[in-house]
Amino acid sequence: MSTPSLSILVPTLDAGRYLDGLLPALAAQVYDGPLEFRALDSTSSDDTVPRLESAGWTVTSIPRAEFRHGPARNRLAAGATGEVLVFLSQDAVPEGPDFLTNLVAPFQDPQVGGVSARVLPHLDDDPMTARTVLAAPEAGAESAIRELPPGQSLEQLDDRERAEWLRFNNVASALRASVHARVPFPDVPFGEDFAWAADALRAGWKVGFVAEAVARHAHRYSASQAFERYRVDAAFHRRVHGLRVRPSLLSVLKGIAFELREDWRFARSERTGLGHLWRAPCLRTGQVMGQWFGSRGWNLPFGRSATRRWT
Repeated sequence: MSTPSLSILVPTLDAGRYLDGLLPALAAQVYDGPLEFRALDSTSSDDTVPRLESAGWTVTSIPRAEFRHGPARNRLAAGATGEVLVFLSQDAVPEGPDFLTNLVAPFQDPQVGGVSARVLPHLDDDPMTARTVLAAPEAGAESAIRELPPGQSLEQLDDRERAEWLRFNNVASALRASVHARVPFPDVPFGEDFAWAADALRAGWKVGFVAEAVARHAHRYSASQAFERYRVDAAFHRRVHGLRVRPSLLSVLKGIAFELREDWRFARSERTGLGHLWRAPCLRTGQVMGQWFGSRGWNLPFGRSATRRWT
């Protein structure tokens, strides 16, 4: 494949406040191939749709209640014309004019089915939010291409190794359109990107992580939002991988102690970081307790689930 044509695909919901970052970042891309821009909007109540349309995007709208992560992205792909499908969250900001070029470079290998980008915090994120993002595997600085060796299955890997193999993030990802046609995103409540990676690897495709392509993306969680976010994530790993992120109360205590220690170390490295440490005890307790509840299959949401916002 030479320079492939790209379809930039974004599911949106009241994205107006994020378009100030996303649209200029995409307009600044230096890319040799054709680009098209498409959004699937869940009946936004702000100016998302007119702003996208005035920027030259093709926008399709669906009732808000119909949104599901996998089917929404499949619907975006169904109308796309690009050889490579680039999926972005509405609040992701591609960094640098070569983001797209770097992201799709691995598709020179015809066996690469999909890749995801490196995710880093925004430069102005508070230290607690920044450390949360930087602690995730998606913030790693080393690119990797994964494929199952002949005769090996994902089920032969232990729980933690399998979870690492399936790390894939639709905050900023790219799929070969011909592969997506055969391996679409599954319709699951959470983790459609992980589940897609599993299906692609089983089908014999390579899946990659491109550290040279950076997207800025972060959420500033309250304690209750962190609880629900990490509960859902842990429940996903328990159900799909058989992995209990927090298997015991002892692991909960160790987890909270570890997170607070790392917050202290990170805050000390930032000039103004110590002033944000007051958030750490409640935030990290909510985060780790969410992991424990999810690991046990328990559901104790604090208000309405925030799952829809993680797009």
